[in-house]
Amino acid sequence: MRLLDISQSWLNNCQQFTTLDAHTEGEPLRIITSGYPALEGETILQKRQYVTQHLDQYRKLLMHEPRGHADMYGAILTPPVTKGADFGVLFLHNEGYSSMCGHGILALVKVAADTGTIEVGTEPRVIKIDAPAGLITAQAYRDSQGSLIASFKNVDSWAEALDCNVTVPGLGSFDYDIGFGGAYYAYVDADKYGIDCRPDNVAQLIDVGRRIKNAVMASHPLTHPLEPDLSFLYGTIFTSTKVTNVEAHSRHVCVFADGEVDRSPTGTGVAGRIALLHAKGEVGLNTPLMIESIVDGRMIVSATETTHFHGKQAVIPEVAGRSYITGKHQFIVDPQDQFQHGFMLR
Repeated sequence: MRLLDISQSWLNNCQQFTTLDAHTEGEPLRIITSGYPALEGETILQKRQYVTQHLDQYRKLLMHEPRGHADMYGAILTPPVTKGADFGVLFLHNEGYSSMCGHGILALVKVAADTGTIEVGTEPRVIKIDAPAGLITAQAYRDSQGSLIASFKNVDSWAEALDCNVTVPGLGSFDYDIGFGGAYYAYVDADKYGIDCRPDNVAQLIDVGRRIKNAVMASHPLTHPLEPDLSFLYGTIFTSTKVTNVEAHSRHVCVFADGEVDRSPTGTGVAGRIALLHAKGEVGLNTPLMIESIVDGRMIVSATETTHFHGKQAVIPEVAGRSYITGKHQFIVDPQDQFQHGFMLR
């Protein structure tokens, strides 16, 4: 059967959104290119507050089923708010809006370069991006084969708390550290508790990760030294030395938001991890580490310099990873569709 094009007269009665989809090391990014109303606010955090309060139905529409899924991740581009920045971005997921996203930054650089939005040649090109956590400086160039090589220097990242312990109802006691790499994470040694970080154990990882996060949130309040809107625990990161790639330092499985599982090693997560390792004296400056993900994606992270951030002994992490465009989409919202705000199943 030959399918006919949708008539323009019918489309005129529907709300429409267009997106460019990509992934970084297996983790999706849906970049919304049209359909969103204008975002009000002078800063990225003000814009984040505005979409949370006034436009959250569109996040649910594009992240949740039937147009997305429980592990979808998205980005809304904004004009820059900082002098010298190229553009701004808000990141969205199944539960709300994150403060920073490393895999998203890398995917945005890839899309901007491959669509010609930003010209990138063999000489390194600096790209500055306003994110809720602060100004991110990315760099991209093309190697001798024409492949794009992208990385970014993250915001100041630090060890928030070391050698903590929490009792998780129904599970027992867990040791954890808290690191900040644009978002706060509780880091737990999965090997110590016999938790397998392989794909076939994802159900347990989600369950335990959620429960640890909730227990830490209840017992360990967080206060960002500058922005109250960043003062929350984003997720649990399980670490393991059981790796697939012999060159990898360790494996990360990040369970964040409402039980969402990062398919990549997590850009902000590896930034927080390098800050923790540096604080413990286990890694020096400019020592690259490969960290792999639950699906064997990988990121390279290093601490490039030490800094002082409003009373915190911090480092500036540099993170690199591979990104690819996966599709271009037009989403249509029939005015009679009962699932205009989507739904989510686990």
